[in-house]
Amino acid sequence: MSDAPFRPFDTHLDEAAALSVLRAATAGAEDGELFLERRVGESLVLDDGRIRTASYDATEGFGLRAVKGDVAGYAHSTEISETALRRAAETARLAVGDGGGTLALPPPGTNRHLYGAENPMADASFAVKIDLLKEIDAFARAADPRVVQVSAAVSASLQEVVILRPEGGILTDTRPMARLNISVILEENGRRESGGMGGGGRFGLAGLMAADHWKPMVAEAIRIARVNLGAVPAPAGMMDVVLGPGWPGILLHEAIGHGLEGDFNRKKTSAFAGLMGQQIAARGVTVLDDGTLPDRRGSLTIDDEGTPSGRNVLIEDGVLTGYMQDRQNARLMGVAPTGNGRRESFAHIPMPRMTNTYMLAGPDDPAAILADLKDGIWAVGFGGGQVDITSGKFVFSCTEAYRVRNGVVGEALKGATLIGDGATALREIRAIGNDMALDPGIGNCGKAGQWVPVGVGQPTLMIGGLTVGGSKAG
Repeated sequence: MSDAPFRPFDTHLDEAAALSVLRAATAGAEDGELFLERRVGESLVLDDGRIRTASYDATEGFGLRAVKGDVAGYAHSTEISETALRRAAETARLAVGDGGGTLALPPPGTNRHLYGAENPMADASFAVKIDLLKEIDAFARAADPRVVQVSAAVSASLQEVVILRPEGGILTDTRPMARLNISVILEENGRRESGGMGGGGRFGLAGLMAADHWKPMVAEAIRIARVNLGAVPAPAGMMDVVLGPGWPGILLHEAIGHGLEGDFNRKKTSAFAGLMGQQIAARGVTVLDDGTLPDRRGSLTIDDEGTPSGRNVLIEDGVLTGYMQDRQNARLMGVAPTGNGRRESFAHIPMPRMTNTYMLAGPDDPAAILADLKDGIWAVGFGGGQVDITSGKFVFSCTEAYRVRNGVVGEALKGATLIGDGATALREIRAIGNDMALDPGIGNCGKAGQWVPVGVGQPTLMIGGLTVGGSKAG
């Protein structure tokens, strides 16, 4: 792939011809677009002292969509040519049928830029990145003699998007992404435990590769592994739980966020369907989805339909005030798009998705929240989780958690899981810290087989009456 900017109407297609094909495909439709994309990416993984993965990927292609009512016709190709475009138009056109629709107004324009357009892979040579990973490995092993395994990964990508609308408008976005992940395994008396730390965002690799950035990451990964070496089996039972700030917002993202996406509510399959304007959470709870935060992993200058991203208030002082919308669901629900139409790539159809979803800070001191916990768990780190959108029920595993009795933090816990449902958890929020933090830039979100980068965040929270799954009675 060339280092020149992606200009498909200079190199692949005649703009007038492409517009003619798109207009024919969307004649009588209510919406549609031609989405063109080029993406380049690089990933290096060092595991146990050796480079295990070294990959470079370059892809380009287009997706053509025609929408009428709740039906969308979509076709895509890795060949960007007029011939391929005409074939795709025939397929997409099937959703329009006899037509009769009125084309929706185009997205509003924006001159805003939330991140740079530089290729983050150009910040360092291949050899320099390999040397960095080896240095991380050596530093981690020297930091603690119990370190028996180190894994470090650096990745970067650049996605370039061009969207042609049926009315003739062209929207573009260039989206960088970089990430560094470090994990370690410590062994003591035959017991092995792991710890990890990662971070990144829509910027170059230079900052991530600086020693004053990655050395604290190594220290944090080792600290978590040390904690887990001394952890005891988690109790089981109904308990109050204090969640730490930042990454624990992944529970908010999964248990609540997906339920506030427009398509689930239009189809009435969400636990929050039909509750607009009602009190669904404790007073003081305000939740936003905000794609306008500069350089954040989930941020977008425009979404994958061309709508500028927004700062969307979903819950305000406990009251449901908004859903996240793409253009199709917004039109069917009689509301405005919110800039949440996202797709994994040109090979995927857009749908309502989160960007950066977080809860605003409250008035409470985090230390006082913890001191008020009489008998429960302080959950600082989270791993994977599962959520049922219809019921809102969730199960999350903790990667770092502690038992708390009478406000005193006790032993670290191993194997703790949190079980509940989003609607009940919202109502049972009893204290909201003044320490809202965003995650370090590690989130990925899956929906209907598509993965997109996201951000999460929250302050310290106390939630009453969650079920804690463990290996012994509480």
